[in-house]
Amino acid sequence: MRPSPTSGHVRTAAVLLSGTLVTSGLALAPTATAQPTATARPAAAAVTGVDFVDIEGDGGITLKGNVFLPEGATAHPAATRTYPLIVLPTSWASPQIEYLAQAKKLADSGYVVVSYNSRGFWQSGGRIETAGPEDIADASRVIDWALAHTPADKDRIGMGGVSYGAGISLLAAGHDPRIKAVTALSGWADLIGAIYSGRTQHLQAAGLLGASGELTGRPSPELREIMKNFLSSNLAKEDEMIAWGKKRSPATYLDEINDNGAAIMLGNAWNDSIFPPNQYADFFEKLRGPKRLEFRPGDHATAEAGGLLGLPNDTWSHAHRWFDRYLKGEHNGIDTEAPVQLKSRTGGGYEGYRSWKDVPSGSRTVSLERTKELATGKDSGANGGTIFLTGILDQFLKLPPVVSVPLLPRSRAAVWQSERHTRATRVRGTTKLHTTVTSDKESGTFFAHLYDVGPLGTGKLITHAPYTFHDRTPGKPFGVDLELFSTSYDMPAGHRLAVVVDTVDPLYAEYNPDGARLEFTSPKNDPSRVTVPTRHGG
Repeated sequence: MRPSPTSGHVRTAAVLLSGTLVTSGLALAPTATAQPTATARPAAAAVTGVDFVDIEGDGGITLKGNVFLPEGATAHPAATRTYPLIVLPTSWASPQIEYLAQAKKLADSGYVVVSYNSRGFWQSGGRIETAGPEDIADASRVIDWALAHTPADKDRIGMGGVSYGAGISLLAAGHDPRIKAVTALSGWADLIGAIYSGRTQHLQAAGLLGASGELTGRPSPELREIMKNFLSSNLAKEDEMIAWGKKRSPATYLDEINDNGAAIMLGNAWNDSIFPPNQYADFFEKLRGPKRLEFRPGDHATAEAGGLLGLPNDTWSHAHRWFDRYLKGEHNGIDTEAPVQLKSRTGGGYEGYRSWKDVPSGSRTVSLERTKELATGKDSGANGGTIFLTGILDQFLKLPPVVSVPLLPRSRAAVWQSERHTRATRVRGTTKLHTTVTSDKESGTFFAHLYDVGPLGTGKLITHAPYTFHDRTPGKPFGVDLELFSTSYDMPAGHRLAVVVDTVDPLYAEYNPDGARLEFTSPKNDPSRVTVPTRHGG
């Protein structure tokens, strides 16, 4: 299958954006170069600050790390007093100084903290394996090193991190039973479900990851091949890509994670443009051990960013409490709080729920009754925004992407609207679309959006999702069920819901051949609809 007509332009834009974002942070650490294997050296005998160390990783490579010890602790592993250990792998493309502020706070409260630069990035050796088996083995090697060179307690070991560090920590928890607690912030549980949801490439996200990996590290040949096939829409390699992603998905090792029994805290942002929240929520529901799920306004890693600078931060303070409960045994109440904690994108404090499925208590339905036909490949103006920028504007200014619903060109956008709601509507959870589609081509892509429409017709984006199909018989209707990205949003009284479907979005690839047309119908025996989860029947 050839790439869509617009995918090359989108890919170029994504790479340029990626370069701009990553280049701005290059001064944070030395230039990335391959390092020879080095013998690990222990931390100093009485550490009062950070000590930079070399740690031997899997296959004999050198991992560049740093160590913080509690005040008064000695580095000798045979010390009479031991302390709980926390291991923090760095985020994708981040230097090893990423966690200095949080590591210092954790050490000051009585932890041995070892942070290390993930293999293939900056001055650590090896190649970028994208949380592959080598990265999982590295995590265990770092634990081994800490037990041999610091007063770390072998029975009280935790791991955590942001983004890439979160994913590696979850994967390690399924492979190393010594890990008793994990805080996985802005990470993933299902890598394919995150960047290939709806069978659609998240081009801006993939472009950012690919460009930043090239700028700050040394991608493995396997990763380069996967990225080439992914960005070029090579469907002949789709099964291979999915298998590669499953090997790197914590959800694949769910049974092992449950059997090992680590206490797991998951945190993410509603508008995470790299790892959308749905896959974390699904994973959370299947965990059997102690668990906690937190969703907040923001984009990828923006909820944790202030804490990385040492500023007061809810995400990190909760992570510290989680470690304190399950590594120190402190009865600080975090285990008795509702395990699901949400903050609405439109304001307000935390809402606690017993489980993810308990978040909505009712629903509203938007009927997709009248048949709509679309010309594909033309931008209607409705879209999911721009990676990072959209989520940050929504987080800090409460400004989601906006469209004028009455002015959307109906030849490019199918639009359905509800009646005005007489009461405020609290959207909570995962909106679901069910419809019947007919295409005059065997492949195609569309994007579904849900808007909050005010009295003047201005629509604020509540949520959206992509959907791609292949190998369909032209002219033959087929059913579609699509979950939009989970969210929490408060819609004022007097507003209405609008569902907008179109065929172009710069965030994603699209497979609509030139001149293709899509028809959306609602058969009497199988009505088309969008079901919006709400709280308190609102």
